[in-house]
Amino acid sequence: MKPASTAVSTIVTLVLFRALCAEAKTVISVEDVQSIRVDLDLSNVVRRVDERFLSVAIDASLIAEEKFMNLLNSPKLRTLAKALIPAFLRFGGTKQDFMKFNPRGRYFQARENSSTAVLGNVCKRLELPPLLENRLKQEWVLQSKTLLQEELEGKYKKTKFSEYAVDLLYAFANCSGLDLIFGLNALLRTSENTWDSTNAELLLKYCESREYVMSWELGNEPNSYEKKAGIRVDGHQLGQDFVHLHQILQESAVYNSTGLYGPDIGQPRDHRKDLLTGFLESGAEAITACTWHHYYVNGRDTSLEDFLDPHVLDTLATKINEVLETTESVSPGKKVWLGETSSAYGGGAFGLSDTFVAGFMWLDKLGLAAKLGLDVVIRQVLIGSGTYHLVDDNLDPLPDYWLSLLYKRLVGPEVLKAEVHTNSGQKKPIRVYLHCTNRKSTHYRQGAVTLFALNLNKNEATISLPAHMANSTIEEFVLQSAEAGEQSLYSRSVKLNGQVLKMVDDRTLPPLEGRELPPGAHIKLPGFSFAFYVLTEARAPLCK
Repeated sequence: MKPASTAVSTIVTLVLFRALCAEAKTVISVEDVQSIRVDLDLSNVVRRVDERFLSVAIDASLIAEEKFMNLLNSPKLRTLAKALIPAFLRFGGTKQDFMKFNPRGRYFQARENSSTAVLGNVCKRLELPPLLENRLKQEWVLQSKTLLQEELEGKYKKTKFSEYAVDLLYAFANCSGLDLIFGLNALLRTSENTWDSTNAELLLKYCESREYVMSWELGNEPNSYEKKAGIRVDGHQLGQDFVHLHQILQESAVYNSTGLYGPDIGQPRDHRKDLLTGFLESGAEAITACTWHHYYVNGRDTSLEDFLDPHVLDTLATKINEVLETTESVSPGKKVWLGETSSAYGGGAFGLSDTFVAGFMWLDKLGLAAKLGLDVVIRQVLIGSGTYHLVDDNLDPLPDYWLSLLYKRLVGPEVLKAEVHTNSGQKKPIRVYLHCTNRKSTHYRQGAVTLFALNLNKNEATISLPAHMANSTIEEFVLQSAEAGEQSLYSRSVKLNGQVLKMVDDRTLPPLEGRELPPGAHIKLPGFSFAFYVLTEARAPLCK
């Protein structure tokens, strides 16, 4: 057997099927075979991303009516969140720049501390009773419609929140094991159009008194301030605002070494590039990482075809490279995050962003972002307004949640090189990425690698490994729509290796079991599916 450190070539054969009848019987023609070669290089780690690379957000709209923050005490939601650690939890979004801390002396009497027993007792005590949870979920459906209308009209109501809301948010993060990032309101301005930190300092003082360990952001998409609030802030001033916040944090006994992330700017476009450059020139030293946002399409006019279009998926690479180049030119070595991202902006695409087809955009974004050098990707949203959730209105996991969970369990932070070669000039219908397998998984040997692949074609793909890999054991995790037929891509359920995924109960996730392929067997990737393949005996030296 050749050493694992050499480049491994695989041959991908796309077998194009022709439907014969409604029962989906098929025939294969030799003329329909297309050969594609995929090189897998196990000799070099291209990138190393943060172990919290896949992180999640709670949209700040949840705080518009404080009672809905109690949904964070749902045992089911906590179970789902805890399964995604390690991860950041960003609390922010458009609404953060329209909310103000209004202390009322209402807060939890019990203080959380580092004691596991005490924390466990607090988490148990805060659990939401089933009857109250059901009532809040029903009311949240109506609240979501109100917030969506606010988004459509572009008129945002100002919101006040108390210590109680902060406690609920922190308890959720703490009980779930997530690292909280809180987004402060940057649209509180002085007469000189500098940031007015008075309210933020009030909030910081409260969080200090509670010894809440958390990081911070300031403002959301400053490029749209003029449109949303009639206020224009240039890049230089924005940087100065962050320097001001950084100075405040430096004076804090609790937050002097905490993370500060920004500017959470929209994806590069015209003046946004100048805004980012100006911000970095005056404020780069204040931030831990540079954050920006990305969505592929407008949720109000997109289509199913966009979610499967390689040209649409490839636009992300252009945007990533633009942000990386700008950041590196002004602040060399500064880490860059996708601080907020999903499929479609405007709250998502109805009937698409929360269905199976959204997984193609999500998995490709994770693969491409790590490959090109982004350190963290924060998914919009775990819960909040919009239609791009990881959970539905009943807090049940949607297809992108299960995809995220599998990614967390199987994919490690070390990025390896995987490259598809084809003789045709067409965009490749198979997209592949390669990482070391998550080494925190005790199920696999050291040196295992995880190949994940997307099939954007309706026809099955057969992947043949070369002879010297024939004896390597492969464990496959194939995700397909839970439904068949023309409407399958719109499904809000997903199958893993043929079994529909759903929670066992509110506190228990199902076992996500792979299917072991016999040595020498071909890998078959069904049409319109994505999958993870763990090469358990790859013996990659850099994955040990």
